[in-house]
Amino acid sequence: MQEIQDEFDAHDTPIQIIGINQFGYDSGNEGMTTGRSLPWLQDTEEVDAWALWNVQYRDVYVLDQEGALRYIYNLTEHNLQQHTHRENLQNILEGLLD
Repeated sequence: MQEIQDEFDAHDTPIQIIGINQFGYDSGNEGMTTGRSLPWLQDTEEVDAWALWNVQYRDVYVLDQEGALRYIYNLTEHNLQQHTHRENLQNILEGLLD
């Protein structure tokens, strides 16, 4: 995801990728953020965004400019190491700008 964000930044594309770690898994935060510049938030027991949104592991929730959910893209099913999946996700994100 960092590489996709880097491409957006290089082309001044107004898209921001943000990670949200599941409540109870904060011990992995350092490993997820080391060497990366993507914003990384920690879900809390009080908010429990993962439960509110029924998030599955490795889901990418695509929100529009108003914060409305437009698409869910799971990275386990769509490995970004495969060019077609990476390109598809980039197209989904960029499609919200039209």
